[in-house]
Amino acid sequence: MTAGDDIRTVAVLGGGSWGTAFALLCERHGADVRLVCRTREHAETLVRDRVNSAYLPGVPLPTALTVVAADGLDALRGVDLAVMAIPSRATATMAPVVAAAVSPGTGVLSLTKGLDPTSGRRLSELWHDALAAGVPFAVLSGPNHAEEVAEGQPTAAVVAGDLALGERVQRLLNGPGFRVYLNDDLVGVELCAAAKNVIAIGAGMADGLGFGDNAKASLITRGLAEMTRLGRAYGAHDATFRGLAGMGDLVGTCTSGHSRNRRVGELIAGGLSGAEAEASIGQVAEGLWTVARLLDLANSAGVELPISSEVASAVGGKPVAECMRDLMARAPAVEE
Repeated sequence: MTAGDDIRTVAVLGGGSWGTAFALLCERHGADVRLVCRTREHAETLVRDRVNSAYLPGVPLPTALTVVAADGLDALRGVDLAVMAIPSRATATMAPVVAAAVSPGTGVLSLTKGLDPTSGRRLSELWHDALAAGVPFAVLSGPNHAEEVAEGQPTAAVVAGDLALGERVQRLLNGPGFRVYLNDDLVGVELCAAAKNVIAIGAGMADGLGFGDNAKASLITRGLAEMTRLGRAYGAHDATFRGLAGMGDLVGTCTSGHSRNRRVGELIAGGLSGAEAEASIGQVAEGLWTVARLLDLANSAGVELPISSEVASAVGGKPVAECMRDLMARAPAVEE
């Protein structure tokens, strides 16, 4: 297999909603796909029922889609592409394990949107530390709600990282329901993916307080401004934040009924703690795990993130209505 070969075999590690939807997307585009679930019990349930009722109910799994458990990660061996659909908090542990399991020539594609909750590092940094020299690595990001991708509804995404791998992923995934663009700004794409979830929690808090479209539009716009400031401080391109990984994913995550982070913010405004809100939706809300580390990055660079700061305060127990009042009471400023 060479860098220019088409991707024919794919293993997706992570049987949640996005991992399942991405496996369906790859299978729909002609790849031989293995969906690798965390537990044997989950894998056996999907094999028996041919639907992922816990994470993607109502979407049938085609018989051509192989479902296996993650025992020893043998299922990652011998494939053209190993796809990581795992929580950010699992990356530090799993990256060395995956690196030892993948075969020479296998590309690694991460779908995870967040920062390492312990160190605050971008996830690509963890992967680059773990993977052997020469193993191609890239990330995919954009407005990609799993429910809509699984149904074949049209959307677009960006791939950043190893260019040759990005081109191969582009050839695999481009079609009537999915369009992939290449992006050479890995730092910007990763910071967009991490920061937009935090802003979406703030948007959900506004929903929970009963605010209207004006408030939501203002939060999205000013959220994009603070995301861009942070990215600029770390060498990212402003254009990335205006693109699919930035504005595109931000709008989708802040407005959609499918958005876990938006829903968590709504529940926090209703009186639940962050942990209780995440338990209530039954899936990971990456913004909860990202917000403190995002602020660490901002503080290190001397960048102000007022919305993210108030989200962190709300997650820490400050009344949401007070957070919103404090945002509105900030000193007058000039729009950048």
